[in-house]
Amino acid sequence: MLTRITPPPKGPVPSADSRCSWPLFPLRDQVMDDDPTARDPIAEDARINALDRRLKAAREREEERNRPSAGSNPGDANYRMGSKVLSELIGGIGGGALIGWVIDHFVGTSPWGLLVMMFLGIIVAFRNIIRISNRRPE
Repeated sequence: MLTRITPPPKGPVPSADSRCSWPLFPLRDQVMDDDPTARDPIAEDARINALDRRLKAAREREEERNRPSAGSNPGDANYRMGSKVLSELIGGIGGGALIGWVIDHFVGTSPWGLLVMMFLGIIVAFRNIIRISNRRPE
């Protein structure tokens, strides 16, 4: 049973020993209801069961849709090969330039070590790219 709490009247605040006209703690004197039917869980509802089934089916469809398919998209293989070719090209040129710069720094042959090693890096990168492109697709 719910009780409506009325706001305190305007005016002076009552002292602790005087009786208030409005309850400070309205639920203090009420005890919990001992009715056993009030404590029983709510019976299963058909609508909740239907909602659970629909949510489970939607989750399964979403998982199926988001599951990666192995090799079903031919664009993936081409994308991987393009990434591999690009990494070989950048790695060959960048690696050769880095090694050439280190040689120039310690030996003092600036800029010849950088140029020679970058040229060798370009040659190695193109050799790897040609080797990758001559492979047969799996």
